[in-house]
Amino acid sequence: MLVVKSIGKSPLNFGGLEPEYAEYAGSSVVIVPVPFEATTTYRAGTRDGPLAIIRASREVEFYDEDVQGEPYLVGIHTLDEPELSVATLERPHAQLEQLVADLVQDGKLPVLLGGEHSISLGPVRALSRRFPDLTVLQLDAHADMRDEYWGTPYSHACIARRISEICPIVQVGVRSFCREEAEFLRQGQEERMLRAADLISGKQTFAETLAKLGENVYITIDLDVFDPSEMPAVGTPEPGGLGWYQVLDILRHVFASRNVVGFDLVELCPLSGNVAPEFLAAKLVYKMIGMKFGGAAPMG
Repeated sequence: MLVVKSIGKSPLNFGGLEPEYAEYAGSSVVIVPVPFEATTTYRAGTRDGPLAIIRASREVEFYDEDVQGEPYLVGIHTLDEPELSVATLERPHAQLEQLVADLVQDGKLPVLLGGEHSISLGPVRALSRRFPDLTVLQLDAHADMRDEYWGTPYSHACIARRISEICPIVQVGVRSFCREEAEFLRQGQEERMLRAADLISGKQTFAETLAKLGENVYITIDLDVFDPSEMPAVGTPEPGGLGWYQVLDILRHVFASRNVVGFDLVELCPLSGNVAPEFLAAKLVYKMIGMKFGGAAPMG
């Protein structure tokens, strides 16, 4: 049966899906909107990112030309925003860890929409318990390898450092880090980094970096990995970023050769009057679901 979007009238879930394709029990994918923003340091607004992405997703075409099908057929359920405690900066990460653990136990692919980048910690903790050989692929303009920032180890600027204490992390698109991070990276992590300049110039290829990923991979995408000309709606934009097709090419290689066990998309700061950034984010999530499941697999 052909399903056609009713623009402006579709349900407020990812993709604007009718219940048949959005109920939890029959869905392979669960979208977790996490409007958490506690440690942003430049431009605030990531708390508005998840809802903006979900709204934009209702305008994304069901048919994806890359998979020559309609990825929504696997079922995409959208959770309500979790009520996260901010009694301490550690508490929300523990809550997200348990939530993701429950989703994985139910056989779902967890997809988190941020919110600031620190929200990746809970999912990585949960998935590293389920997959002891987990590797994290981080697409980001920033190294995020500070041990502490503004008095907390749970800052968005520390997320890669915290992840590196749990499992190996491979970084792509980085083009900004401080002296402390540079010194830490030289201790071995630099070998797992593909800088934006080296990728764009052809000095290094992603194929070399791909070999550093294990079988089971969690992907975390800070939208500032894109060049600001394509993605201006981020908290800390950096010039010299990657383009849409470069990012898609990287992701295709990973999904084709590894078992992606979850992913997140973070740091969207919506811009009034410019819907292009949230549409890019929504389409990227949908294309990644297609890369994981294809275009016509039935639910169940």
